[in-house]
Amino acid sequence: MERGRAPPPPRRGLWLLCLLPALAGGEQSPHTPETSPHPPGAWLAEARPTRRTSGPGQLLAAGEAAYEERAVTGVRGRTVELSCGPRGSAPPAVVFWSFAAGSGPPRAVAVGSGPEAAVAPGAGTLGRVTLRNGTLELRELRAAAQGRFLCQGLFPERGRLRVGYAAVLLRVLVPVSKPFVRPTAAAVAEGATVALTCAVREGTEPRSFSWQHQQPRGGPSASPEGLGGAGAELRLTPANRSHAGWYVCTVGNEVNNRTSEPVYLDIVYGPDQPAISVEPFSPEAGGFSAGEREDVVLTCLAPSNPPSRYVWLHNGSQVHTGPTYVLAAIARAQAGTYTCLAENTHLQTRTQATIVLTVYYPPAGSPSCSAVATGDLRDVALRCRWPGGFPPVRLRWVGPQDEEEEEEEEEGVMGTSFSVATSIQPGAATRNGSSFSCLASHPALPQGAACGTTLWVPAGGPSCAAAATKGDEFVMLRCRWEGGTPPVTLRWRDGGGRALGDPAPFAAILVLSANGTLGGRDFICAADHPLRATGAECRLRLGKPDPSPPSPSSLPRGGHAGTVPPLPAPPFSPPPCRALRAEVPELEAERSEVAVLEGGEARLACRRRGGGAYLGATVVWYDPEDREVTPGLAKYRLERGEEWVNLSIRDAEWPRDGGIYRCAAANAVGTASLPVRLRVDRYPAPPNVTISKLRYTRARTEVRLEWRTQGTGNLTGFVVQRRQAKKPSRRAPGPWETAAGDIEPHSRDRRLGGLDPAVIYAFRVLAVNHRTAGHPSEVQTPAEPPFEAYPAVTGAAVVGMLVATVASLLAMRCIARHRDTLPRLHDLLFRVAGPGAQEPIGTPEDAETTGSGEEGAAPGDAAAPGPAAEPLSAPPDPTNEPPVNVTVTTPATP
Repeated sequence: MERGRAPPPPRRGLWLLCLLPALAGGEQSPHTPETSPHPPGAWLAEARPTRRTSGPGQLLAAGEAAYEERAVTGVRGRTVELSCGPRGSAPPAVVFWSFAAGSGPPRAVAVGSGPEAAVAPGAGTLGRVTLRNGTLELRELRAAAQGRFLCQGLFPERGRLRVGYAAVLLRVLVPVSKPFVRPTAAAVAEGATVALTCAVREGTEPRSFSWQHQQPRGGPSASPEGLGGAGAELRLTPANRSHAGWYVCTVGNEVNNRTSEPVYLDIVYGPDQPAISVEPFSPEAGGFSAGEREDVVLTCLAPSNPPSRYVWLHNGSQVHTGPTYVLAAIARAQAGTYTCLAENTHLQTRTQATIVLTVYYPPAGSPSCSAVATGDLRDVALRCRWPGGFPPVRLRWVGPQDEEEEEEEEEGVMGTSFSVATSIQPGAATRNGSSFSCLASHPALPQGAACGTTLWVPAGGPSCAAAATKGDEFVMLRCRWEGGTPPVTLRWRDGGGRALGDPAPFAAILVLSANGTLGGRDFICAADHPLRATGAECRLRLGKPDPSPPSPSSLPRGGHAGTVPPLPAPPFSPPPCRALRAEVPELEAERSEVAVLEGGEARLACRRRGGGAYLGATVVWYDPEDREVTPGLAKYRLERGEEWVNLSIRDAEWPRDGGIYRCAAANAVGTASLPVRLRVDRYPAPPNVTISKLRYTRARTEVRLEWRTQGTGNLTGFVVQRRQAKKPSRRAPGPWETAAGDIEPHSRDRRLGGLDPAVIYAFRVLAVNHRTAGHPSEVQTPAEPPFEAYPAVTGAAVVGMLVATVASLLAMRCIARHRDTLPRLHDLLFRVAGPGAQEPIGTPEDAETTGSGEEGAAPGDAAAPGPAAEPLSAPPDPTNEPPVNVTVTTPATP
């Protein structure tokens, strides 16, 4: 043996295999840990060298042993190497490896000598064990390998062996498996408590946990601080809507970190108190306002999870479903309260909000301006009128620009009022030709409106004329001076200055009784205007004309005199004349406003008032389009008396027949007009309708329709409409057509025929309240008819079975009775035994025939078979001869 070289191991390492049982059996070397200064359990503490060594793993001389303990960490599934000697030292010639788990006895793992090595049976529980040059390599390390590995080695050196052994404490770390999150509930109500647990199947302690929260609609992840700790359980107490979203748990130890799949936590809440927005936004005290014919959009928002279901109510009646309700070209009838109901179908909770929507509409037409003389004809009253509308229109007069105050103020404002505005202007301080404007403002009129008037005095003067009328019974004096704003006020006086009749603008007419006392009388027409400092007049003298015309100085400026044909002069001084005043007809109506429901008949009454001389005035009616109502029209009916005329409007329609009707009367003096408003009201909206059943009949040419109503109303009937359902070709569905329109108000079902089986129809139902149709029901298509053939098929089968059974019994009875006539059928059905066997008795006739035996035979011998009788199990006769019928006759015993 060469010096410094270990002796070669035995061939094939057989001697190594022999050492494994000894090592497994607990054989110990003189210097085992049990006999060493360190107790066997010293490897559990910190690795420290023995007293007899100067360093870890230092080899001693022959006969001495070195012992060390050290700790090694491995990861399950990976590879770890356990060396027997110090690093850099020569490998041992012979090495023994054993393993002890806990306090149990050690068991052999591997033994090696040089390049040869042997692994003990059962070492696979530690992993894939490989021994190379004294180093134990554990691949695919398992958790069972955690424990104490004992290495014993023989190190050859200069012809002698040095012994060394060590204990290696192997700690196997298990990587963290992929965690998963388990919430106590996938969806919880807001305010409740919910906990999320991060579970992991395996992983070496200590483990650290961290949580990440992401909003439902994306966004960066954030750590949920202050939500119940950062351990394996995340507790949300109480849960609120901000906690909804994705939750991810990350678990780590000293080996690795793993993150779970995101888990969604749903927080159910709401609905909150709805918020109603109105576009265009026009708030006012107590609600919102909109102008008539304006598009109004109502939007309701109530935060909720799941999203809220919205229902709109107008004055308590359902009108729409959905968050947005569009009122296109809103009408004044759509004003009122609008309530938004928000419902959470999951929690079965509801909230609501109500607003008041006011619809503003301007008065009809445009403002009218007028100027009237007042204050004893010294002042001018400027009047502006525009009645109606909601709210009432605001009116204000604006005067002309003052030349002296042009730099300070452009216009003079004369106050503001509603519907009617009046301003008094002093006549002496107003220039001829001054213009005044009345400005109207209304919420429904963004641009406003205006009217104006110009104060002016007509040129010239009054003109007088006289004429005989009504068969020369009266003399009519007429004074005219047209033009001017306000108009000139005219009044007749007699020669003594006494007033005759009432003052009148433009024309003053005085009717006198024609008699001889009027000859030579003077009549004066006086004209006054507020903007004129002095008045004007004209004169008339009735009778023979004066040969000497009056001097021009006796006539006022702008005036002239006139004469009439001569009347016979009275022989005495005439008494005062009796004047008859010709007046503009005065009218009065029974009611200034008449209301009628749609479809009814309205009656408007108008008559003349007073007993003045109207000179043949007649009363006529005009419709809202200012057309005269004449007799014979189908829509109207006139009833006329001496002093009154009544107008009846048949079958009033909304809104066609509503409006202002005018009663007018005219004579030679003037025209009078009296407006009467007719308001046609619609009936209240009928209740909503819901289809409860819609099904085809078997032939698919008829459907059976049933419905129910929601709410009350004065119903007059129902209307069922149908149309073709939308086709796959994306063509728009056709218009609705009336399938039934004469349904009584108490009916709730209808059978509709005339359908094409190849066409799919859609139906809907509307409730009708006189002429007002309600909100249509939901659109439905008919369902298929139920299969009704099962009872018929079952009944037919049962009847068929009964008939077949009765027929079979009758046939068998007939065959049994006619054995001689039908011998083959009889033998086939009733003869089951072989030849010679006794025939069963099935009928009374058989009993009679079998009861009579052969002559000389005893009665008892007939029933017992003879010794030569063929057994019942005998095979049939192979011959083809026909069977022989044997009849045994037995006398019947009385």
